[in-house]
Amino acid sequence: MFQSVINLVYRTPASALKRYRHFGGYFNYQSIQHAKKMMKKQSLALEPVHSESSGLPVYILTGKDFLYQTLFCIHSLRSVSTQHYRFILVDDGTFDKDFIEQANRQLPGARLVHRKEIEHYQQQRLARSQFPGLYHKRLVYPHIKKLSDIHLIPEDAWKVTIDSDQLFFQNPATLNQWIQNPTQPLHALDCKQSYGYSTTLMTDLCGSAVPDLLNVGIIGLQSSSIPWESIEKWIHELEHQEGTSYFLEQALSAMIIGDQKSTVLDRDQYIVNPTPQDIKLRRGTLHHYVDLSKEGYFKYAWKQL
Repeated sequence: MFQSVINLVYRTPASALKRYRHFGGYFNYQSIQHAKKMMKKQSLALEPVHSESSGLPVYILTGKDFLYQTLFCIHSLRSVSTQHYRFILVDDGTFDKDFIEQANRQLPGARLVHRKEIEHYQQQRLARSQFPGLYHKRLVYPHIKKLSDIHLIPEDAWKVTIDSDQLFFQNPATLNQWIQNPTQPLHALDCKQSYGYSTTLMTDLCGSAVPDLLNVGIIGLQSSSIPWESIEKWIHELEHQEGTSYFLEQALSAMIIGDQKSTVLDRDQYIVNPTPQDIKLRRGTLHHYVDLSKEGYFKYAWKQL
């Protein structure tokens, strides 16, 4: 009861005030929220994009709160590429009747991987008694599902996963080439190092150097090479020594790749946190809208499509 009162009178208002300030004040923040609602409404009018059974496989962790972003992302990709794609939407735990109906209508042929199917794969391959940390993180930290859920799905030896809050403006030739013939990990580059943990601790745990500036907005990994036992230990040690972090999944991905030779996407083409000028001029191949670039994403970028 005491903790609830503290949250009500202090922590929640303080968090909201910090968020308003970060985005230029209360009224600007509300205008961003209004633009977000407009985007969500307009997603219902997007033309269907057919998922081809023989197309290049693209995995997206999504759910009812993010389907509108997923639709815009897929729509932008299909509009700039001559390739055909096979879209696999992986349940973040919120698939419901409305989600399924809309996804089937606007992404005909897409594979929907439901929570119960994922849990079946998890039970087959990861015993709860051996992986309590992974089981717990799935409940409290949805981002981990980009690793724990997508790479437990048996199809496709290599999988590329893309975040929904991205838009394509040119043909992603490097990405397409990788999906057609993956031989090494692939990842985007961040605008700044965002692992949430010291690289010293990360390298000590995984036994090798970790790549700088790895961003998981687009990441390709070989499912059979995911070291589940190591990940269980890494989660425990990272959080035990340096606490919890929003960027845990990104840190773990960097540790999985380690010092392996990788395909690194050109940061001037696959732009993380694009500037207002980047957004206005539609610079590069792809924009990943993180942090302050969310304003440009909701107010302007999707309208350019």
